[in-house]
Amino acid sequence: MATSQTSLPKYLQDLEGVNEEYRKFFSILPKEKGWMGSYMYNYQDFWASARTIQGVIACQQQFQAQDSDIILVTSPKAGTTWLKSLLFVLVNRMKHPVFEQNHPLLVKNPHDLIPFLELTLYADGQVPNLSSFTSPRLLSTHVPFASLPKSVPDSRTKLVYLCRNPRDIFISMWHFTNKLRLHHIDTNSMEEMFDLFCKGVSPYGSFWNHVLEYWKQSIEKPNKVLFLMYEEIKAQPKLLLKRLAEFLECPFSIEEENSGVVDEILRMCSFESLSNLEVNTSGKLSSGAENKVFFRKGEVGDWKNYFTTEMNEKLNHVIEQKFQGYGLRFLYI
Repeated sequence: MATSQTSLPKYLQDLEGVNEEYRKFFSILPKEKGWMGSYMYNYQDFWASARTIQGVIACQQQFQAQDSDIILVTSPKAGTTWLKSLLFVLVNRMKHPVFEQNHPLLVKNPHDLIPFLELTLYADGQVPNLSSFTSPRLLSTHVPFASLPKSVPDSRTKLVYLCRNPRDIFISMWHFTNKLRLHHIDTNSMEEMFDLFCKGVSPYGSFWNHVLEYWKQSIEKPNKVLFLMYEEIKAQPKLLLKRLAEFLECPFSIEEENSGVVDEILRMCSFESLSNLEVNTSGKLSSGAENKVFFRKGEVGDWKNYFTTEMNEKLNHVIEQKFQGYGLRFLYI
C-alpha cells in the first residue's frame, strides 16, 4: 500500500518525523524492521522508532524529577491504559471523589490524564511547561530503567512497574501495531513479528531486559519501585489496589472501604466501563491514534487463540534462558 511518509500519522513516520539534526544520528544506529513505522533503531540497547528516541533524548536532557512524582512504567501492551486509570482515580480521590458525576476519567482518555514523558510531553521537539501539574505529578513512560532521566533514580520519585506475561504481550502488540498501520501501510505477519520478538527486537525491547531491570530495582529498593503483575491484579484486584495505595502512601480508610470506594474505583476502571465511554470510542490522541485502539480484550490467556505448539516451545526456551535464577514467574491463564 503506497502512502507518502508526510501524509502518515506521526506514529508511523520514520525519519520524516524527526528534526533535521537527528537524521545523521539515526543513520549510524543499528536498525531493524519496525512494528509500526518502517524501521526501529537501537539506542542505549533498546529498540524504538526515530520519533520515540528523539522524545527519549529530549526527556533525558530536560526532565527534572521531583521527590513527590509518581511515574508509571510499562513495556508496551502490559496493561498501561488500565493502570493509568486506576492510578489517576486512586491518587486524586479527594480532589475528584469517585461518586461524582463529572469525574475526569469519564470524559478523558487515561493517556491524556497521565501523559507519557517521551511520547507526549517531550515528543516532536516540544519543551513542556510542567508548572500546571499539581503535586504529586502523575507521569508515565515505557523507557527501560537504564535510560530514564538521571533525576529519576537520583530522587525519591516513586516508580510503579506493571509486567504482563510475554505471550499475551506479543499477541496484544501484534494486534495493536497492525491496527495503527491499517489503512496506511501494509500490516505485518504474525510469523515475522514473532521472530523479531524472540530476538529481542520489539518496541522498547528486549522484553526480558526491560522486565528484569525493574524487577531487580524493586528487590533492591522496594520503597521506590513497586513491581506489579497484570495477571495478579486481574485475579485479586482489591488486594492489589490496596497494596498500590499503601506503596503510594495514600491508604484507604476504614470509612472508604465501608462506603464502597474501593469497589467503585475498580468498577470505574474496569475494561467494560472504560471501553464503552464515548471519549474512548470516538476520541483521538495528539499523535493521531484513535482512543479505541487501546481497548481490545483486556483478558489473560488470549495467546491460546493464536500460538502454535512451535511458537510456545520457542518462546518458552527464550524465557527460560533469560529469566533463569531471578525468581520471576509468569502467569499465562
